[in-house]
Amino acid sequence: MSGTLVEIDGSEGEGGGQVLRSSLALSILTGRPFKLVNIRANRQKPGLQPQHAMSVRAAGAICGAQYKGATVGSSVLVFEPGAVKAGNYTFTIGTAGATALVLHTVYLPLALRGAGPSTVTITGGTHNTHAPCHHFNETTWGGYLKRMGIAVHQEMVRPGFYPRGGGEIRATIEPCPRVKGLTLTTCPELTTAGGFSAVAGLPEGVARRQSKRLAARLKAEGLEPHIPLEEWDGAANPGTVAAVIFRQTPVPTLFYGLGERGKPAESVADDAADEAIRFRDGKAPVDPHSADQLLLPLVFSPDGSEYQTSEVTRHLTTNIATVGKFVDRGVVLEGREGEPGTVRIPAEPRV
Repeated sequence: MSGTLVEIDGSEGEGGGQVLRSSLALSILTGRPFKLVNIRANRQKPGLQPQHAMSVRAAGAICGAQYKGATVGSSVLVFEPGAVKAGNYTFTIGTAGATALVLHTVYLPLALRGAGPSTVTITGGTHNTHAPCHHFNETTWGGYLKRMGIAVHQEMVRPGFYPRGGGEIRATIEPCPRVKGLTLTTCPELTTAGGFSAVAGLPEGVARRQSKRLAARLKAEGLEPHIPLEEWDGAANPGTVAAVIFRQTPVPTLFYGLGERGKPAESVADDAADEAIRFRDGKAPVDPHSADQLLLPLVFSPDGSEYQTSEVTRHLTTNIATVGKFVDRGVVLEGREGEPGTVRIPAEPRV
């Protein structure tokens, strides 16, 4: 093996797929193989699910890795990375599993270790519960990547919702010679809110009800809203999304709610409004979802970084612990889970 084997217990921390995705990316970036046991032990369906198995296969494909245990239901994975090769890759999850999470697995190795641009096409779910949706990835995650000097150009070819999936995203990833550090410690007062109310294969009236409810909720909180309607074509089954976007934050920060069978349009809007209002009240520049996603690229920056988040989540604390198994950057977290907090990453020592 090319380096010291890292041993990881997947039942620790948040106990889901994040440990797997972060370990795959970190393994490729550091050249260190790893063994992960008790995969997703804290989930109702433990072990690898289709989107997680695809994340392993995708990670393996971009670097010619050797691995064992990349099958649905597997609770143990051994992964030995190889050298990253830029290129055109297509990954098909085969279910409504989250395309965004497969992209999160492979983008950083391709950006930091690829010799040229890469194109990644992924089919599956574009809007999933418990995973970032395409529009969050494009608007917020992509915005932060750009600030760090990482260019990931994203598009949704067609939407994909539970249960059939069938959506498709495409991302072009440019080589990144140097990740820039971030200092995000203040948040401007949030007085306006954009967003959208979208339907795919459903009557426009559903989108109107979502938009009306979302606007009313935001106005009641002292925010001036603008929630236009959108209709999306090409979905394999119906779906609906309501989103709030704060454009005054360091990058446009998006929160969303998803429809499901039997769920009123007003409840979809309420889901988006609740998250957005909670973030506004936290008075911090970085949303809870971005807080853990920023960590991996920033530990590969020679610069020091500091950012404040509106809520410390179990995903964030788990990601810090996972990073520490591969990279020694002395990441410091101030704040308790469920409360605002600050992440600090010291600059690399000058040689």
